[in-house]
Amino acid sequence: MADQSRPSLAWPELFIGIGLMLFAGLVWWQTATMPVSPMYAKVGPTIFPYMTAIGLFFLAVFLIGFSVRGGWQPADEKEVPVDWGPIAFVVAGLVLNVGLIGTIGFTLSSTILFVLVAWAFGSRNPLRDAAIGFVFALVSFFGFAKALGVNIGGGWFENLLGA
Repeated sequence: MADQSRPSLAWPELFIGIGLMLFAGLVWWQTATMPVSPMYAKVGPTIFPYMTAIGLFFLAVFLIGFSVRGGWQPADEKEVPVDWGPIAFVVAGLVLNVGLIGTIGFTLSSTILFVLVAWAFGSRNPLRDAAIGFVFALVSFFGFAKALGVNIGGGWFENLLGA
């Protein structure tokens, strides 16, 4: 017979839900302070941030609801210890990307990020991952820089290519 006792409150989900709700409020507040030109009749530059805030709010409500019912994870998954190694590789990739994008540029720093995240997910072929990440990053850079005219961090490598 299954355990019919009331599940305990899942504190991590509750805290994340409350934080997400606060973040939704912050997005809403910042969107409300955006100056909007009277040229926009009904749909202006604030529509997507407002939609994002509403979506974040509903996700927070669902997460808080799950926390009251004991969390969204099954009990057997809660017993599995966290493997911090892959998390460390992802965090290292993100930190290196932010730290290096100003000096070596978007393409190379994103390649490093790709390799470290692929390693965290179990890939043990960094040369192949670097080639794949390099191609993705280069296409992304030229897509943003040339097609959209958005500067996403050109460095010495992008300058070498004449971007």
